[in-house]
Order: sequence, then structure tokens, then C-alpha cells
Amino acid sequence: MRQRSGGTGASTPPRVTVVGSLNTDISLAVPHLPGPGETVLSAASAVIGGGGKGANQAVAAARLGAAVRMVGCCGDDEFGARLRAGLAAEGADASGVRVIAGAASGLALITVDAAGENSIAVAAGANGRAGPDEVSAAFAAPCEALVASAEIPAGVLAGVLGRARETGVTCVLNLAPAPPGAAGLLAGGVDWLVVNEQEAAAVLGRPVTGEAGGAPAAASALARMGARHAVVTLGAAGAVLAHAPDAAGAAGMVTVPGFRVASVDSVGAGDAFVAALAVALAAGVGPADAVRAACAAGAAATTRRGAQAALPRPADVLAATGTPWPVAGL
Repeated sequence: MRQRSGGTGASTPPRVTVVGSLNTDISLAVPHLPGPGETVLSAASAVIGGGGKGANQAVAAARLGAAVRMVGCCGDDEFGARLRAGLAAEGADASGVRVIAGAASGLALITVDAAGENSIAVAAGANGRAGPDEVSAAFAAPCEALVASAEIPAGVLAGVLGRARETGVTCVLNLAPAPPGAAGLLAGGVDWLVVNEQEAAAVLGRPVTGEAGGAPAAASALARMGARHAVVTLGAAGAVLAHAPDAAGAAGMVTVPGFRVASVDSVGAGDAFVAALAVALAAGVGPADAVRAACAAGAAATTRRGAQAALPRPADVLAATGTPWPVAGL
């Protein structure tokens, strides 16, 4: 915990607002991911639970000690009611979730193989109806960090980024998946961008492979496009962080190694990474240390099955990686 300036001196949790999607996840564990036209049988029952990148990030941030507000859309169906109840059960404020009459809530179908790799298909449902109301709701209460995640219309992301620049709110943009025209979202500038190698390639419009075109080069290119801090995640290998060039034209680069854990399911690991980064930044942790904490949280999330069910708390991060959560008191 840290103390907010101008307050009474009482320690309070960092405030994080998440703007993004809410989905119901239906997950199947399979021996291998099915190829085109292939049917693969699961030896276990389907697991149904809360998901969506936005909701996952909200739950992860709450478990890591933040005071969280979730902004997004769901339908007026049973799935939507369960999604809102799930957020409330985690202590997240779901008052910014707009219920759209007659709309179906978002749904994701997930298969996970024996190595923990996954394949996901998503029906956006009500998430696709997000618009100006969600941009306004994102700034209805103060926060130290705001997360804008994809799976919602790019126009909402653009609106949130514009308001964040106007108000000076630290914004973490997670382009997963990267929407068409993603490069244009960076043109006006963003504090933090988080993408994996595939998403970086989509934003840059070129492959991100090999030594010359790998993650460090991609992160540097993304920083030059408008991201003050650009993070390219590498799964079990960690992440690279590039800083935008300073007044002298010098750019910084930090490589953060991954953590060796017994991974069983990578679903939700990226969301744990983004949430941990936002919580650490909101609490005043420095850039490199915040990325290191995010890598540890992402690794810890892979040690259990499920999306929201596997999202770690500080004690889980320590147990899985040996790395203490860097925000004092959480």
C-alpha cells in the first residue's frame, strides 16, 4: 500500500480502472489442439466461468490489491448476471458495466492442450456495443492507472486514449488482439503499450521474427510510433521493455527474463501480466520493476487451470516464482 498525497496519512490501495470485455468462458482440456476438420475428445468435463480480457484484468488487479472499477458491456441474460456477480465477489466495482437489453453477453470457446497452450474463439456479443458511454464511464471516478484492453470496438479505445492524454491519467493499452488500424491508436501517444510477438507484428505490419526483426527491435519500433513504454511479452521467456527516445534521441531497452514454473494452462496469463503491470505502476513502482512483477504474475497464472480461477494473489506469485510482490502491504 502507498499513501495518497493530500490525504489523512492512512494507507489506501492503488486505484485501477479497466475498460474492456466481459465473456463467459467455456473451456475444454484436450490432448492436442484440433486441426482443421478434426474432432478431439476431452477426457474431462467442460469448465464454465467468467472471462473476457477486461474482466480477467479487473479480477487480477483486485486480487493483487487494487481498488478496481470495471467498465464494459454485457447482455441482460443469465451469463451477464453471473459476470457482474463474479466481479462483485472479487471486490471489483461493476457499476460501470452497462447492461444492454436484448443483447447476448460475450462468449469464448477455449481448448487447452496437455502442454498448456490454448486456442480461443470469441463471440463478442454485447462487447461490440461499447461506445461513448463507456468512454465517459472510464473517467467517472479517479484512478492512478487505467487499462484499455481490446475485444471492444477500436473507437472506444481511441476515445479512452484521447481522454487519458487530456486528463493526464496513466494508461496501459493492451492490444490483444490487435484491431485493424492499430497503428493509428499509437499516433497520438500512449503511456504504456503491451503486446505479444504476434500482436506486435500486426501493429507493425511486418513479421516479428529472427534476431534483426525480433522482440527488442519490435519494441523499439513501437516506442518510436508513439508508445512511451512499449512491452513485447514472450510467454515463458519473459518480456522486453523499450523506452521512447529522450530529448537527446537515446532510447532505453530492458530485457526481463521469464520465471521457470510448472505450467499447465496459459489462458489468462497475459491478462495477469497486464493487471500486475497496472497495479504496480499505480502504486509507484518503477518501469523495469513493474514489468518484472508482471512477468512473475503471468507465470504464476499458468500454474493452475482456468482463466479467472487461476489469476494469482501476491502469495501465489511468491509461491510459484519466489518473487515477492513489490507493492508494500499487498
